[in-house]
Amino acid sequence: MFTTRDGTPWEPEYLTAIDSKTCIGCGRCFKVCSRDVMHLMGVNEDGELVACAEDEDDDDEEFLRKVMVLHAAGNCIGCGACSRVCPKACQSHAKASALAAAA
Repeated sequence: MFTTRDGTPWEPEYLTAIDSKTCIGCGRCFKVCSRDVMHLMGVNEDGELVACAEDEDDDDEEFLRKVMVLHAAGNCIGCGACSRVCPKACQSHAKASALAAAA
């Protein structure tokens, strides 16, 4: 268990998954995350994830929709900023103690 600066008990909750069926690809979580934990992918007609071009806006027509995917789970510091801004609550998090016990 950790504590905040004022001594309040706190435990990191790491991002473990993003539900692609619920995610709307709004990018809010990506914008608040400074750790490069996730990135945007497109979903094609076959339901497959396809990489999106980062610098092009005209690739929207190739996809039925876009979703955020977990890219580098090990970069997550468990701050929870992503879950606080997600309008669809599509992310799963696990407490550090639970992940340590499973390892």
